[in-house]
Amino acid sequence: MNFNKLEPVFKNIAIENYSYHLPDERIAKYPLENRDESKLLYFRNNKIDTLQFKQLPDILQKGDLLIFNDAKVIQARLAFIKESGAHIEIFCLEPHNPADYNLAFQMKNECEWKCLVGNLKKWKSGKLLKRLVIKNLNISIEATRAGKTINAEIIHFKWYLSEIQFNNTTITFGDLLEAIGSTPLPPYLNREAEEDDKIRYQTIYAKIKGSVAAPTAGLHFTENVFKSLGEKGIETASITLHVSAGTFRPVKSETIAGHEMHEEHFEISLETIDKLIHHEGRIIGVGTTTVRTLESLFRIGIKISNNEENPLFIDQWDGHFFNHQIDVKHSLLAIKNFMIQNRNGNKYKYSFSKMYF
Repeated sequence: MNFNKLEPVFKNIAIENYSYHLPDERIAKYPLENRDESKLLYFRNNKIDTLQFKQLPDILQKGDLLIFNDAKVIQARLAFIKESGAHIEIFCLEPHNPADYNLAFQMKNECEWKCLVGNLKKWKSGKLLKRLVIKNLNISIEATRAGKTINAEIIHFKWYLSEIQFNNTTITFGDLLEAIGSTPLPPYLNREAEEDDKIRYQTIYAKIKGSVAAPTAGLHFTENVFKSLGEKGIETASITLHVSAGTFRPVKSETIAGHEMHEEHFEISLETIDKLIHHEGRIIGVGTTTVRTLESLFRIGIKISNNEENPLFIDQWDGHFFNHQIDVKHSLLAIKNFMIQNRNGNKYKYSFSKMYF
């Protein structure tokens, strides 16, 4: 197959060919009280059946391996009010300094994040200030514009005890987000975030902070569903992909090539790589975040095998147009060997740009 000839054809696909009307009344604004009673569409023998999600174990097979995205949604939206009365919303996308998610959430005095800023035209310069009480401490938090990237503003955050400016505190940036942030609900829900969304817009297996959107295919899993999966002999493993605001970003270009995707970061353990290598049955990604990650792993393994430059990064089109001489197993083995040689504990973080619409 000549991939070079396919590239211009693929990139010129018209966005309007994939547009459709979704009436607002067909969008559920709130989830069911019992998550696993949600509808489950099951395509079988050229027919679509409607089941309940709790029936999922019944239609899977013993020996299947389910891969979950265990990313945890952060309370990424921060609201500030200028002295002039202008409302400014800061949407934290990903850490900038330090760039590591775990370190950024543990910072206790200051840090910088890449952010989207609502009503930016009203905030030309100066500091935004917000006062709050956390753990019985009066805290002041300042936000300052510190630069910009192609798709985001770099915001410098500094926080301190209100009575004593610029001192070190025991309050982490993670504490601040939990205290004053709101859940970044998808725009199509057309409602404000509520306190209950901190729980219901989160999978029950979420562990690793950093996502600005839930891996929604996993929202319907419950402890009872997991129990049924185990009883049937269905295995599980996890990856972590921090969903970025690119998932909310509308496509405004006329063709696919005109739309630039946000970069996203994912992390996978050596244990999960081993499971993927040795598993003999079906491997099922729970949701598009997991599927994109698994597809990207294959390309990363090829880049490592070919000793390509910057093998841990997949650009927007890298996954579509390439020739490869190795199969999935050998690609994963290349990643495993790379992780062992460059190991950081039992994990290694990869970075890639979203490739799939």
